[in-house]
Amino acid sequence: MPGLRIAVANQKGGTGKTTLALNLAAGLQRRGSTLVLDADPQASISQWAALGDDNGHLPAVQAVAQDDVPARIAQGTRGHRYVVVDCPPTLQTATVGDVLNSVDVLLVPIQPSPVDLWASVDITAAVRDSRRHNPRLKAFVVLNQLDSRNALSRSMHEALAELEFPTLRAGLARRAAYRSAAVEGTSVYGLGHRGKAAAREVEALIEELLQS
Repeated sequence: MPGLRIAVANQKGGTGKTTLALNLAAGLQRRGSTLVLDADPQASISQWAALGDDNGHLPAVQAVAQDDVPARIAQGTRGHRYVVVDCPPTLQTATVGDVLNSVDVLLVPIQPSPVDLWASVDITAAVRDSRRHNPRLKAFVVLNQLDSRNALSRSMHEALAELEFPTLRAGLARRAAYRSAAVEGTSVYGLGHRGKAAAREVEALIEELLQS
């Protein structure tokens, strides 16, 4: 799907937002030209990408001023097949609203914890509000840091069924590869054998997203 614009956002920090955004973009880059817009004032994704030479496993990453986000999304769409926006870790800013009014898809990473689930209530309201201006907006939850041995992880799909937008079947497990990729300034695709299992998860997520 050409010109697909994807935002990654959540109400709280520490949900794996930047990890999802960067590895998602790296997987999309394998399918077509991809641009990452870093709209997070913490600039975590820009710092990650600047850590080292990843031999082409990362797409272009550009920092963007919060008041310039819609224009940069439009500009990026003209030159790239995919644009991924890493949003600020809060909804208490006009930036997230501007992003949601300008993208096609919102991904909301949620870790298997009650706190993350409670925080998702506000972003549900934000999606509902944005759809008044942007009726094409699709939103999906992405379960992150999943542990199959954890009963709470296993029950999250049932709990998230209460939200107003669906949860993707594909999620990201708790793996050292995601942390290693950040330390080494690359994506899980750039880790070789060490990142194969994580890369398969990202691939499954992308395939489900592109078919949705």
